[in-house]
Amino acid sequence: MNKSEKSFGKFLLLWSGELVSAIGSGLTAFGLGVYVFEQTGKASAVAFVALLAYMPSILLSAIAGVLADRHDRRLLMVLGDSLSALGIAFILICMLRGETQLWQIYMGVTISAVFSSLLEPAYKATVTDLLTEEQYTKASGLVQVASSAKYLISPVIAGFLLAISDIKLLLVIDILTFFVTVISTLAVRRGLAPKKSEQAKSFIRAFKDGWGAVSEKRGVLVLVIMTSVITFFLGFIQTLSTPMILAFSDSSALGTVETIAASGMLVTSVIIGTLPIKKDYVKMLTVSLFCAGIFMAMFGLRENIVLICVSGFLFFAMLPFANTSLDFLTRTNIENDLQGRAWGLIGVISQLGYVAAYALTGVLADYVFNPFLLEGGILAGSVGKIIGTGSGRGTGFLIIIAGVLLCVTSVILYHVKSVRKLEKLENGGDLCIMV
Repeated sequence: MNKSEKSFGKFLLLWSGELVSAIGSGLTAFGLGVYVFEQTGKASAVAFVALLAYMPSILLSAIAGVLADRHDRRLLMVLGDSLSALGIAFILICMLRGETQLWQIYMGVTISAVFSSLLEPAYKATVTDLLTEEQYTKASGLVQVASSAKYLISPVIAGFLLAISDIKLLLVIDILTFFVTVISTLAVRRGLAPKKSEQAKSFIRAFKDGWGAVSEKRGVLVLVIMTSVITFFLGFIQTLSTPMILAFSDSSALGTVETIAASGMLVTSVIIGTLPIKKDYVKMLTVSLFCAGIFMAMFGLRENIVLICVSGFLFFAMLPFANTSLDFLTRTNIENDLQGRAWGLIGVISQLGYVAAYALTGVLADYVFNPFLLEGGILAGSVGKIIGTGSGRGTGFLIIIAGVLLCVTSVILYHVKSVRKLEKLENGGDLCIMV
C-alpha cells in the first residue's frame, strides 16, 4: 500500500467516527425539535433551539480556526467531541430529575455547541493534511454522506424510538457515540506528526493571515458572502420543516419524511464520490442552487406527505453538487497552511445566514404568516386558495418565498465574473453550505 492509499485509509477511519457522531447528533436534534414543539406548539421555540445550537459555533469558529493552525488538530477534535457531550448530559440529567424547563434545554444545547466549535475547522484542515488534491472531490462526497446521516439515518431511527420510548433514550445514544468518535480520532492521530505550534504569532496576526487568505482573491470573498445569502434561505426549510409537518402529522411521519428526503443527498453524494467532477464547477453550483430553490418551493406548497417527500428528496439531491462546487472553488484557491484560519473566518461569514434565518423564521411564522393563513386571515382568500389554510400554512408559505429567492440568488451568482474566474485559478480552502 503506497503512502497516498494509506492516508486515504486514515481519512476513512476518521470519517467513520464522524459518521457515527453525526447520527448521534441527529438523534438529539430531531428529538429536541419534536419535544420542544410538543411542549410549546411554537415554531419560534424550535427555531430558538436551533439558533442556540448553531450560533456559538459560528461566533467561535474563527478562534477555533486559529487553534487548528497553532495546535494539534486531532487533539482539538478529541476535546471538541468529548466536551460537547457535557451539554447533552446536562439535559439528560434535568429530564431524569423531572419535567425539563425550556431554559435548561437552551443551556445544554449552548454548552454542547460551544465545545463543538473546536471540531469543525480542525476536521476540515485534517482532511487536507491526509489527502492529495486529486482526492479532494472524492473525499468531499464522502464527507457529505456523513453530514447527511443526521438527516438520512437519524430521523427514521428517532421516530421509531420515540414511538416506543422517549427523548431520554435518544440522548443516551448520542452520548455513547462520542466515545466512538474519540477513539477513531486518536487512532488517526497516532500515525500523524503533530502540527507545529505557531505560538510566536498572536491571535490577531493569525486572524489577519486568515482574512488575507480569504480576501486575496476577490472571487473567493464574493463567493463566501453570497453563500451567506444562500444559507439564509436554506435556514428557512431547516427550521420550519418540523413545525410545518407536525402541524398536520406526527413525529413518526416526520422521521419518515426527513429520511426519504435526505436520501436524495445520499444518492448524489455517492455519485460524486465515485465519479468525481472535474470541470464546470461554477455552472454546476448555480444550476444546482436554482433547482434546489424550485424544489424548496414545492416542499411548502401543500400539506401532502407524498409531495413533501418527493420535493424534499429532490431538494437534498441538489445540495451535494452545490457543496462540492463550493468546496473545490475555495480549497484550490487558498494556501494549505492557512486553511484552518481561513476556514474559521469563512465559517463566520458564510454561515451567518443560518443565524439570521434561525432568529427570524420562527417569529415570522408564529406571529405574522401563520395568523395570515388561518381561516379568516388576511391571505386566506388569496394565497390560502392555492396552498391551503391552517396552523401550518404560514410556515409553508415562508418556505415557498425562500425557495423563489434562492432561485433569484443563483442567477445573480452565475453572472459574477470574479467567481467564474476561480475555476481558472488553482492553488489550495473550503466552503460548504450544509455539513
